[in-house]
Amino acid sequence: MAIPTVQKTELPNLKLKARGKVRDIYDTGEHLLIVATDRISAFDHILETPIPNKGAVLTQISVFWFELLGDLTPNHLITADVNEMPDAIKQHADILRGRSMLCKKALPFDAECIVRGYLVGSGWKDYRRTGRVCGIELPEGMKKGDQIAPAIFTPSTKAEVGEHDENIDEDAYTQVVGKKWAEPMKERTLAAFQTCSDYAASRGITICDTKLEWGLVDNQLTLIDEAFTPDSSRFWKSAEKESTAPGEDPPSFDKQVVRDWLETSGWDKTSPPPAVPAEVLDVAAGRYLEIYELLTGKPLSV
Repeated sequence: MAIPTVQKTELPNLKLKARGKVRDIYDTGEHLLIVATDRISAFDHILETPIPNKGAVLTQISVFWFELLGDLTPNHLITADVNEMPDAIKQHADILRGRSMLCKKALPFDAECIVRGYLVGSGWKDYRRTGRVCGIELPEGMKKGDQIAPAIFTPSTKAEVGEHDENIDEDAYTQVVGKKWAEPMKERTLAAFQTCSDYAASRGITICDTKLEWGLVDNQLTLIDEAFTPDSSRFWKSAEKESTAPGEDPPSFDKQVVRDWLETSGWDKTSPPPAVPAEVLDVAAGRYLEIYELLTGKPLSV
């Protein structure tokens, strides 16, 4: 069965709680229904042209990691099988199948828990400027793409749609989440990164960095939102990482091809973004599907 492309959901018999950059969240009373659409955001804009199958990849790869991490931490997932969801949801099965999760309600912490295992992105920019990454001092002479061992915990604020997350130091992080939860959340985030990195390495994949979110369910620390998806993590093929010249980034399994096209399109990043060509979207869709299949060992399905 083909997975329909979904840019936006309208489920009139369900209460829309929030519409994020990618996810539409519905309040079913006791639980939340989290629907991963095929929307794509870039440079703090939501594009009008979706990536086929993206939402299904985000949902199903999260479910895969939730199961893998089951011995390490509880998570908010109740079921991702639409046939096991309430009747009010099942009537939208054609739209929701493969891209939705029925989840426990959680009290979320207002911080993004980020782990960096390699010196790239904003971390590299920070290091070049200060010799540190988010206030953490690193050895001198590191190059772009070098491994950070052990991986470092670099939290950030949780921004609203259209706003920028801001890196914060551990003191600010502790103030945001509270002393009771700051260290357990950090330790569990780092442990999850190590567990998933070890598994990914066995599949020929390097996890460069990731972002996790946590909340409280019945006062228990619980992994929420998504886990180790192409939208929240940077994946490289390990062989390509080894063969990449120093200072260069190996190809990543995410929307970078779309960002690259936008950078050369002449768009000013303030006006409405242009439509992304179908051939660029197809490349991005292929990258999302490929990382799912490499990690799980099975094709995407509904």
